[in-house]
Amino acid sequence: MAEAMTYNQDLFTCPICLDILRDPVTLQCGHNYCMSCIKGCWDQENQKGAYSCPQCRHTFTPRPVLYKNNIVAELVEQFKKTRIQAVVPAPVVCAGPGELECDLCTDRKLKAVKSCLDCLLSYCETHCKVHNDVNPWRKHKIIDATGHLQERICTQHEKTLEIFCRTDQTCVCYLCMVDEHKGHDTVLASAGRKEKQTHFEETQRKFQHRIQEKEKELQELRKAVETLKSSAKTAVEDSDRTFTEVIRFIEKTRYEVKEQIRAHEKAEVSRTEGLLKQLEQEIAELKMRDAELEQLSHSEDHILFLKCISFEAVKKSLSTLKGQLEDFCKKEVTKTSAAVTRVQTFWNIPATREEFLQYSCHFTLDPNTAHRKLHLTKGNRMVEVTGKLQSYIDYPERFNKLYQVLCREGVSECCYWEVEWSGEDGVDIAVSFESISRKGNDNDCAFGCNDQSWTLELRSSSSSFWHNNTETELPLVASPRVGVYVDHRAGALAFFSVSDTMSLLHRVQTTFTDTLYPGFGIGTGSSAELLGFTYRL
Repeated sequence: MAEAMTYNQDLFTCPICLDILRDPVTLQCGHNYCMSCIKGCWDQENQKGAYSCPQCRHTFTPRPVLYKNNIVAELVEQFKKTRIQAVVPAPVVCAGPGELECDLCTDRKLKAVKSCLDCLLSYCETHCKVHNDVNPWRKHKIIDATGHLQERICTQHEKTLEIFCRTDQTCVCYLCMVDEHKGHDTVLASAGRKEKQTHFEETQRKFQHRIQEKEKELQELRKAVETLKSSAKTAVEDSDRTFTEVIRFIEKTRYEVKEQIRAHEKAEVSRTEGLLKQLEQEIAELKMRDAELEQLSHSEDHILFLKCISFEAVKKSLSTLKGQLEDFCKKEVTKTSAAVTRVQTFWNIPATREEFLQYSCHFTLDPNTAHRKLHLTKGNRMVEVTGKLQSYIDYPERFNKLYQVLCREGVSECCYWEVEWSGEDGVDIAVSFESISRKGNDNDCAFGCNDQSWTLELRSSSSSFWHNNTETELPLVASPRVGVYVDHRAGALAFFSVSDTMSLLHRVQTTFTDTLYPGFGIGTGSSAELLGFTYRL
């Protein structure tokens, strides 16, 4: 059978393309052609109005309607398979699991390496070579082996999908084009691919652009995460440092309070013991006088009785006068002692920096009071003027016109702190009551221009002290570090220039009626920093 089929191979060859018939059609004269080949020939004869057979020249008028000869097509397929199977020996190696099998292997299937889009079959290496030998004049479209060949066949006509219908946006076969897709806008699949490829490339470019944008956003987000982590780490370190200083301050305050309580206890116990001793003496004297009176009441000597009574009245009068004099003297001594104490308190302030540092206090600037152009750094311990408004909430206690800020912590006992300043426009180092006005730029708000605040004004070319809008000119302060000492109970306030030694700049003796809060007024280009415990010896 194989020899007969090989001998009659010309029966299945198209006279036009000289290749094996594809979609064979039979004319009325009996000759067979590929449907696409005869259509191409007759398309060229449209102008003549007559159509002929390329072999016998038989003429047809009008142009005949062509139909596939299914019998010849089946014979062609059988011829192709028989020719290939007759040449190829039986395969000896089967395809592995998951691998595409050769469609022509009959015993054990070999692995398919190529697929033919014209034959819609997949071939192993041997059958692929035979396939190419069987079709020497016509080049079939060969691709790497794929298991989706059936997706290229029209489910209705079982023909190759070679046409793209633009109207319905789908792939169809030639029969679909003259049937249900008749009159639609159709092109070859390759042309449709080219059109879609342009749109696909544009879409791909958009996706690539979006990928680049998303990758950029991803990098920025990662950078923001790193910045956030760094900021959080810094905040944790600052908070640890702040709480450590607060704990030290609390421990120091606890120790001082305990010492004060013990000293007060000792003084009160000593005073009470003195009173007890005095009372005991008075009771003894009263008991002695009571015994004398008791003895006198039983005396029968009338003259003696009257003399004792008369002298007793005199003694009583003298005792009363003595008491009045003692009360008067005590009051005057108390007044004098208080005045002397105030004077002595100021002159008894610490003499060396080491002694001052025993009263060191921790202060932080309060952002809720800072003007919106003041920038706080170093854990709210440094302040400077910035040209950009800060994102502060508009609290009632904020200075809205003057570049001023107060500290969170107040002073109600003995306290000492140091400030380091810089800038030609200088700074104002102040203490103020909390009741100072915050809105506006008049004297009610400015440090030193009212009876609510006291300030040391430092400039690159001048220095002065202000209180209640009264200025006291001072020698030029060259040191960048200033110490402030407050004894709230004694009403003492003093400013010192701190370098290798401490020099008194100005002192004040007054009465503080409320808690004091350290504060700063900052000039453009200037800054001030609270040094706190860093310099404690």
